[in-house]
Amino acid sequence: MLYREALNLALDEMMEKDESIVILGEDVGFYGGNYRVTEGLYAKYGEKRVIDTPIAENSIVGTAIGMALGGLRPVAEIMTANFAMLAMDQIVNSMAKLRYMSGGKIVLPMVVRMPQGVVKQLASQHSQSLESLFASIPGLRVFTASDCATAYHGLKTAITLDDPVIFLEHTLLYFEKFDMPKDSYYNPFKARIIKEGTDLTIFSYLKMLHEVLKTVEQLEKDLNISIEVIDVGPLNPLDLETLTNSVKKTKRFVIVEENPKHGGFGAHILSAVLEECFYNLDAPPLRIAGEDTPIPYNRKLELLAIPTAEKIYSKIIKWGKENGL
Repeated sequence: MLYREALNLALDEMMEKDESIVILGEDVGFYGGNYRVTEGLYAKYGEKRVIDTPIAENSIVGTAIGMALGGLRPVAEIMTANFAMLAMDQIVNSMAKLRYMSGGKIVLPMVVRMPQGVVKQLASQHSQSLESLFASIPGLRVFTASDCATAYHGLKTAITLDDPVIFLEHTLLYFEKFDMPKDSYYNPFKARIIKEGTDLTIFSYLKMLHEVLKTVEQLEKDLNISIEVIDVGPLNPLDLETLTNSVKKTKRFVIVEENPKHGGFGAHILSAVLEECFYNLDAPPLRIAGEDTPIPYNRKLELLAIPTAEKIYSKIIKWGKENGL
């Protein structure tokens, strides 16, 4: 199934089951969404439940907050995380705070979905990865969807919660195909062990997870080791138990992220894991991240600014040889 189809299926199944669930955003209705995530839902549920909005992100989130206060379960779509900057007042000062400031009397069952990340030559203002910003705001749950399983199960869970959720997708994954398990065992609050190993743990999420998976077989062969790969999944709350259990077993870890290294979310993963596992480590950790630069338009420069499978491979090979692997 396509990644976008898994998101669509989650929305469709939830809307069919619960009439309080509504969708709002730019072009989500008649047009079916900029990336076709809401395709067919306008025709099935009508304009009162799939609502096309003006190009006004602060109003989209503010309206969704009002809907949630009034008893609905809105799913707001921001066309790209870059545009969420226009809605930060509502996200930071209302969406994240109202339940706490009311002493729990107010519930805020709402989701704000948005894609992020480097696409292909959309330049600096349309290529940002902003997860560290959202995950640093108390009061928000932050999920990432790395494939169809996390897209489908994660979005369904997010919609059922009485807390506000930022649901991060990656633009380049929408038209990628992944296996689509619909088993009920999936828990979107847990990190997923994608591949088990004994000598090295690699943490990643969103598109970078797939860049990691492209390199693992060759890395294992060339370093003669067994690698464990973990999809970090939820960023807030972070499933530290799964992460630290893996590092205690393998005694080495690498973090691969697309966002710039300075202030990137991998720095939080690193510090949190180190606090628990410092004396378990046989090597210093390695972070592979984007460069500290706005994303260039030029395709060659764009690829230089972010991790790729080739860069991940070469950096881990160099680090491994320096640290006795």
